[in-house]
Amino acid sequence: MMNVIVRPPTRRTRRYARLLSVIAVVWIVWPAHAADPQMPGSATGETSSTTLVYASDYLSFIGRDEQGYVAFALDTNRGQDGDAFQAEHLAVLHDERQGWVDLAGNGAYDNMEKELLGLPDSLFFQFDGAPASGLSVASPPNHLVLRVAPIPQRHRHADGHSTVWMGSAAATLTWHERTIPGRVIYEYVFMLNFNRLTRTYVGMWKEFQGLYLAAGADIDLYVHTHQSERLAPLVGKLVGFAAFDGETQALDDLDVMVMDHAFAPGFYRWPTEWSITWRGPQGAASLSLSLHERKQIGNWVIGGFAMGIVRGEVTYGGLTKPVYGLAELIM
Repeated sequence: MMNVIVRPPTRRTRRYARLLSVIAVVWIVWPAHAADPQMPGSATGETSSTTLVYASDYLSFIGRDEQGYVAFALDTNRGQDGDAFQAEHLAVLHDERQGWVDLAGNGAYDNMEKELLGLPDSLFFQFDGAPASGLSVASPPNHLVLRVAPIPQRHRHADGHSTVWMGSAAATLTWHERTIPGRVIYEYVFMLNFNRLTRTYVGMWKEFQGLYLAAGADIDLYVHTHQSERLAPLVGKLVGFAAFDGETQALDDLDVMVMDHAFAPGFYRWPTEWSITWRGPQGAASLSLSLHERKQIGNWVIGGFAMGIVRGEVTYGGLTKPVYGLAELIM
């Protein structure tokens, strides 16, 4: 049975209005993905009458060249509220030697094409292709291009007509003069009767920790935990998957323990160490992680949002490998 053990316990409820809301009853069905009708996770139907819609595509890249590790994440959100359409980027980049690198293009931008299911271009990030068939992201102002191979579906869940699906694939990041091979973990969210870009949803996230990890060039690992009863029907309180040489593996008997915390400027603390165990086809696996660098993006005293760099090692199938990745923390 899956469970989450958090040590030590928190002192009070954290709140942060971001991303998702679970709707119990949805009366309409949205048409298939405009760029790829076979895209997993898309609902199909003839027409839509809703005027409140939200979608998000999240790309998390981990790669390494002779100069070290580079981590890049881009979350592109869009929504509809009545006759108005919105779009927003959240982008972070970390270089093992330079630390966090400021990127142009964060924040809201005009969704002039009224795009919801596809990825609308901005002045800072332009998209070509679709996740399920191969995607490229170009950002001339930031001197980077991300090319991602077709992404197979490794995890999917739906609540009514709201859907989340995740996958991972090989990718290459070109950044300035560097060409960095690596892996991408991808997450797609589609919500009806919800739009966090125009509405405020209190208490949506509690202790969310999303870990986007790579162990060398052939192992992808994803785990998230949280304590939100409102989110659980759609995204699950404890979810994980692995890909070994491109083959998906379920993380059976998954267990996550937060082993230590650090001070935060409010009524919450940042997790800093994790011990994670599961069982796969080759037997028991264990993963230890430590937070090495953190970039705080928001603080609301009763909660906060940060991205972090984590390092550790995974032992599985008689082998031990180093692990490097990004942590998304919404306390």
